[in-house]
Amino acid sequence: MRTLTTLAAVALAATLAPLAAQAQAPSCTHTVGMVVSLTGAAGRFGQAAAKSVELAFNELNKAGGAQGIAGCRLAFDLRDAQSQGSVAVDQARQLVDLKKVPAVIGGIISSVSIPIVTSVTAPAGVVQISPASTSPTLTKLGNEGKTGGWFFRTITSDALQGTAAAKYAMDQGMKDLSIIHVNNDFGVNMLAEFRRAYEALGGKIRSVTPYNPQQPSYAAEVTNALKAEAPALYFIGYPGDGTTIVRTWIQQGGPQRFLLNDGMNAADFIKGVGPQFLANAYGTSSGTTKTPSTEFFASAYPAMSGGFDAGAPAADRAFDAAAILGLAIAQAGRFEAAAIRDAIRKVTDPAGEVVHAGPQGFARALQLAREKKPVRYVGVIGGASFDRNGDIVGPFRTWRIANGEVTTVGQMSMEDVAAVQARLPK
Repeated sequence: MRTLTTLAAVALAATLAPLAAQAQAPSCTHTVGMVVSLTGAAGRFGQAAAKSVELAFNELNKAGGAQGIAGCRLAFDLRDAQSQGSVAVDQARQLVDLKKVPAVIGGIISSVSIPIVTSVTAPAGVVQISPASTSPTLTKLGNEGKTGGWFFRTITSDALQGTAAAKYAMDQGMKDLSIIHVNNDFGVNMLAEFRRAYEALGGKIRSVTPYNPQQPSYAAEVTNALKAEAPALYFIGYPGDGTTIVRTWIQQGGPQRFLLNDGMNAADFIKGVGPQFLANAYGTSSGTTKTPSTEFFASAYPAMSGGFDAGAPAADRAFDAAAILGLAIAQAGRFEAAAIRDAIRKVTDPAGEVVHAGPQGFARALQLAREKKPVRYVGVIGGASFDRNGDIVGPFRTWRIANGEVTTVGQMSMEDVAAVQARLPK
């Protein structure tokens, strides 16, 4: 089944339609796949990410001019995973088996990315790059050789974020709480990593309640969690379900003190719950190092995103995923999966010439790629380098919600996280 939303149609039109203003643009097209959640629990993530990919490819195409990207224009075929693994696999199979794409951007949530890589991309020898899947299971699959070196992600693993969240909770005096978590690979792993660090630091978890996404009501789950009479709630999930769960928690008299995972720093969530109830809401997200790419994205993205701001969850990392993939295609010089896979590390080479997003940066990066010279793309989130499992390491942002807006409190370095992990039981 193929689900093509209005957003998908807009994105495809923007990337596939010939541009009269660029008469010298190449006539051929390199089309990659994109499987993200445009609907369902993680729908807003995918919608924001799709606009980021559109922006990145448009800018790369402009910079490529008549020479293009490996001789052609870049485009993407956007599919809706509907926040469901089975749907995502079906969409990915269509792209890989029928459309013969050599690379796929996606998924957004780990419960979508994992079945795609294990059932479709890795067996087929197709590159997959995710901007938002954080599960440690993906690292485990890499260590076991089950991703085959085909998987990359531009976000840090929850194995690290769980530790960062635990330390931040303790720093804010949240030493006693209950947890409600989405019952999938992301939620279960995030819970495990958080619990390991939080309890070792002296924190007390009064109750743990799993929930299944996209239910019409979560009254039973909230009622169960409230029985523990904890002074705070740690919610692990997605903005759609989270809005309903946190509102129900408040309506049933739960304390208005919250710890939230990455992705919950979303305007829709704040508006849906009510900013007046979130004055004591804190959270962590994968951090960024401000660069000229960050400034370019902050300026260019809101103007074309259809309502998303540059801080929308998954937006910055989706832009960098698309930019890295596009530059890798240029570096490879041909639209073939193995060549693209190998070139990804050549355009994120710490020894390469530093380039940034934007017209001049992309033009220079493409020139270096044509000359087969190493490139150090320093993107919106900073300089990312992939290890053998396709993982990156980076800092974590700590934030809170104040006056209806997400406010950055500080940044937790990898050294800070490593110091906590060194104190944990093996």
